[in-house]
Amino acid sequence: MTSLAKRPHAAPFDGEAILNALPNPVLLVAPNGRIVDANMAAESFFEMSAQFLRRQPLKEVVPFGSPLLTLIDQVRNTGSPVNEFRVDLGTPRIGRDRQVDLHVAPLTERPGHVVVMIQERTIADKMDRQLTHRSAARSVTALAAMLAHEIKNPLSGIRGAAQLLEQGASSEDRMLTRLICDEADRIVTLVDRMEVFGDERPVARGPVNIHSVLDHVKRLAQSGFARNARFIEDYDPSLPPVLADRDQLIQVFLNLVKNAAEAVADLGDEAEIQFTTAFRPGLRLSLPGKKSRVSLPLEFCVKDNGRGVAEDLLPNLFDPFVTTKPTGSGLGLALVAKIVGDHGGIVECESQPRKTSFRVLLPMFDTGPKHRQSDDAAVPVMPSPASRDSG
Repeated sequence: MTSLAKRPHAAPFDGEAILNALPNPVLLVAPNGRIVDANMAAESFFEMSAQFLRRQPLKEVVPFGSPLLTLIDQVRNTGSPVNEFRVDLGTPRIGRDRQVDLHVAPLTERPGHVVVMIQERTIADKMDRQLTHRSAARSVTALAAMLAHEIKNPLSGIRGAAQLLEQGASSEDRMLTRLICDEADRIVTLVDRMEVFGDERPVARGPVNIHSVLDHVKRLAQSGFARNARFIEDYDPSLPPVLADRDQLIQVFLNLVKNAAEAVADLGDEAEIQFTTAFRPGLRLSLPGKKSRVSLPLEFCVKDNGRGVAEDLLPNLFDPFVTTKPTGSGLGLALVAKIVGDHGGIVECESQPRKTSFRVLLPMFDTGPKHRQSDDAAVPVMPSPASRDSG
């Protein structure tokens, strides 16, 4: 796969370096069906090293009877490239639902060899879902404003009347007036939580060290709702600061860790919550009404080994009032989606039993002259070594 044609009067390119720079997985398949070579993106996609992939027949790393195998045969027979869209290459190893677009072409320099390029659809699908999440958040914004005005004021009168009745009520009736007051307080609390969605003021953002945020969230979780879970950290120590509001990021990751802690609550000593941070170049998002594209190279994940999210809930998981908890309000993840959306980022969930991951993609802080460094984590703090088990 390193044999690229040399141009006249130009220094030869390093084909391997070019292929490894591509964000899409690329494979070279021999006539006998074995993988001859793979770039770094393919290693990440299949969760195998290139050395291991080179020893595998392609049919061993893709689902049984995958359309990809048929496409390769078609390319060999016709000598022409083909494309196929929305093909599921999911396996138990890399995840059940991995929708991709396939681009398969013959390698003319090596008869019988075929080049396969894989383009994941998940990023595009995530962006589409984010627009839906933000639309739902706008609906809740209008609902919150209406509730604050139309419900909280009458509730105050109802609660006051119940307190007056309580003064002359019998012990049996006093239980009913107390019930009225408690339920009124509960509704006011719910409305107060929803009023957060009505805050449309611009977010004051600056350079934030994500590792200090995650460390703060971990300390809060370990001292309370996640005291029995084992925390694992897999950090990129060279990560630049994220362009964000520190307090709002803490709120995002507290909500995500609280969800993870509830998912692993019944696992006892086997409960695990993992933080990962990584730099993912090449991801750029086109926003409506803007000509330029926004880069979202910073990836932060909260993973757990709990029971997972029901498949039918995944598409609407970040919508308001969607919850799997008997006493949940369904506003926690909707708030996460709103905050991340206000920061110009993306949040998505991938889940299967014992492997659930919430992934947040955000822009990095631009150190150019138009930004002024603030005191908050302007210089990254080196985290503990990668994959450190903080048990």
